[in-house]
Amino acid sequence: MALKWVDSLDIAIELDEKFPDIDPKTVNFVDLRQWVLDLDEFDDDPDHSGERILEAIQLAWMEEKED
Repeated sequence: MALKWVDSLDIAIELDEKFPDIDPKTVNFVDLRQWVLDLDEFDDDPDHSGERILEAIQLAWMEEKED
């Protein structure tokens, strides 16, 4: 399954598995964007990310951590 920018929950799950010791609240958007781009399953235009998309991913990751 190829991940797109709109797949914030799926991206958050992948990030949580890849970086289990990271607190998503401490991640800046520059790093977050790069980590998403570096995911093996990510396949979308790098230029289509923006602050709202990254914020949605970060919020989904924070919720994933709480579960």
